[in-house]
Amino acid sequence: MSAARTFSLQVHLREIGVPPQRGRASAIRQLVLQAPAPVIAKALGYHDKTATRLVTEAGGTWSRYAPGDHSQ
Repeated sequence: MSAARTFSLQVHLREIGVPPQRGRASAIRQLVLQAPAPVIAKALGYHDKTATRLVTEAGGTWSRYAPGDHSQ
């Protein structure tokens, strides 16, 4: 997505009363409820501890996920 399109979307969201930061936080919390926090952290470039905190705040159940290669 180009910077101009991103900027336009942010402006539009503010104009209709949706703070972009809250929308992003809500989206990430929803993602960590659907997949393990380490997977989401790696995919989005977040620190593992941040993603783990978000899953805890969201009431997620992925606390026993063991990251790593499970192909053996």
